[in-house]
Amino acid sequence: MTTEQTYNYKVVRQFTIMTVVWGIVGMLVGVVIAAQLAWPALNFDIAWLSFGRLRPLHTNAVIFAFGGSALFATSYYVVQRTCHTRLFAGPLAAFTFWGWQLVIVLAAISLPLGYTASKEYAELEWPIDVLIAVVWVAYAIVFFGTLMKRKIRHIYVANWFFGGFIITIAFLHIVNSAALPVSLTKSYSAYAGVQDAMIQWWYGHNAVGFFLTAGFLGIMYYFMPKQAGRPVYSYRLSVVHFWALVFTYIWAGPHHLHFTALPDWTQSLGMVFSIILLAPSWGGMINGIMTLSGAWEKLRTDPILKFLVVSISFYGMSTFEGPMMSIKTVNALSHYTDWTIGHVHSGALGWVGMISIGAMYFLIPRLFGREIYSKRLIETHFWLATIGIVLYIAAMWISGVMQGLMWRAVNPDGTLTYSFVETVQAMHPYYVIRLLGGILYLSGMLLMAYNVARTIAGARPVEAVIPAPAH
Repeated sequence: MTTEQTYNYKVVRQFTIMTVVWGIVGMLVGVVIAAQLAWPALNFDIAWLSFGRLRPLHTNAVIFAFGGSALFATSYYVVQRTCHTRLFAGPLAAFTFWGWQLVIVLAAISLPLGYTASKEYAELEWPIDVLIAVVWVAYAIVFFGTLMKRKIRHIYVANWFFGGFIITIAFLHIVNSAALPVSLTKSYSAYAGVQDAMIQWWYGHNAVGFFLTAGFLGIMYYFMPKQAGRPVYSYRLSVVHFWALVFTYIWAGPHHLHFTALPDWTQSLGMVFSIILLAPSWGGMINGIMTLSGAWEKLRTDPILKFLVVSISFYGMSTFEGPMMSIKTVNALSHYTDWTIGHVHSGALGWVGMISIGAMYFLIPRLFGREIYSKRLIETHFWLATIGIVLYIAAMWISGVMQGLMWRAVNPDGTLTYSFVETVQAMHPYYVIRLLGGILYLSGMLLMAYNVARTIAGARPVEAVIPAPAH
């Protein structure tokens, strides 16, 4: 059997294992900083353990290390399986794995030391930014090269979402990271003032829109039908979903800048496009959920399907909440409060986390040729994760709305009713509940690591044969 007849599963296996590892690391840092917010003394007066240093480490680890590894693993698996061809440029695919891991390790070292570009989700300094760009271009070459040499004429819709996400993230990263270096560890943004804010949130919101949404919709459109054993509910709707999403999302960034120095018309434009976004987002959610038509009874016995269905439900809830929060009158209450934190985590833990976990549980038995060690542990993981999310976001919603109401409460003489410290004090019990939710979610990931380790211990990696073209 020649190598050409098998899929390249090695790089998929590597990214799959690292998804679990980085998930634990990123979520552990999240639990630590949640504990610090409840009890600030827990930073022990050590600069590199302070909230300001650990918070970007947490966001980068969860989004780019955990989420990024999940996207590499699934896109490499899906593009091979749906195109009936081996990954293009194998050594380049291997480079994307080691290059991406190097980016993550450099981030984990530089951020706690305080080297930062001070841009949300783009804190890394310029040498690491250059490395990200190089790895990403290599990723694009591997992915689109595989599409080009496909044996099947049709390009399945999951690949549209993966392709759209890869191209857009390249543009966003390169434009937003443009900087003037003054030393190896310090640079200044190429933009200033309002322009800098505008470009940062064009990047920041579309990191959510393309990295954390379009990429993971690629996962949904492949793994949901596969696990349910049903075709996609409406293929036409999936194509409409793709085009409506990519044309609309890119405009929504200014809703992060309501009531700032950004021109009013730009804020309003961001708001309008955010509200329009509800339509394609919910179209996609309905498409994902309705794929289960005729197979609902599988939900009782299939814990992987539970992860996928609940993740799609959280996608629907988060994409309703986002457009609602972009409306200026709502934003006047929610802006700068914990409500925003609750919204982000409903998307990150509920949508991105759950669908990634479901996809990893799907992949591991197929990549290692072994039944999963314990189905019951997957079920336990599902309930730990779900209860953890609900505690987390409910605490942040209540805390955030209370915060907003306390900030805008005014006495008859026009003075503020509450001091800032009083609002912080009132939020304390909710911070403890958030910490509890985070601990439950992290415990689920530790169970997953144990389950995966037991599954692959002594297993021989599988090499799947590519089907011969039909004549």
